[in-house]
Amino acid sequence: MSTLKPLQIDVVSDVVCPWCYIGKHRIESALALVPDVPVKLNFRPFFLNPWVPRDGISREDYLTTKFGSVEAYKGIAGRVVAAASEEGLLYKPELVARQPNTTDCHRLILWAEAIGKAPEMKQRLMELYFRDGGDLTDVNVLVQAAADVGLDAEDVRRRLASDEDVARVSADAQEAAEKGISGVPTYVFAQKYAVSGAQDPNLLARAIRQVSAEINAQAAE
Repeated sequence: MSTLKPLQIDVVSDVVCPWCYIGKHRIESALALVPDVPVKLNFRPFFLNPWVPRDGISREDYLTTKFGSVEAYKGIAGRVVAAASEEGLLYKPELVARQPNTTDCHRLILWAEAIGKAPEMKQRLMELYFRDGGDLTDVNVLVQAAADVGLDAEDVRRRLASDEDVARVSADAQEAAEKGISGVPTYVFAQKYAVSGAQDPNLLARAIRQVSAEINAQAAE
């Protein structure tokens, strides 16, 4: 049994952020490199596009508003698709037809956290969006995704129809923004050190080991 104090890592990210999709894989790869370090991994909400309405908008309108045109995004997308592929992840931007507001996605991740399935919930939503072009504004898609990771489908449908935890998710995202987090993913170690961007797993592993050693040395004093 390890007597080390677990290192808290808060991953601040959004479900529709392609670098967050890559970054989730990289932090998990980093954890695999330091299996002896106890870690508590938390997924925290961030709204990459807070201006997108709750019922979403067409992907074309989104890309035009954000990048100037659909064509303008293609060059950017190509680089991200290649980076995702290097991680063994599929990103098919041409399949995405609708740009969601991610409030409901973050609610699902929060509810999945209660049964220890937040990473699985986040992964499922990201795969639906990036790999399958799934419509994350469709309540049936969200309910099925929740059921896929072990949540009760009808309970989730009922909760999604309410405002349960909308204020909480919004407040958590606002708190991240107020702490100066503007780019995601951002990894916050022990609530004091922040590393921004989908960093190399080796770099993240070194940071995990270093901060864990520091907090355990302080705890021993």
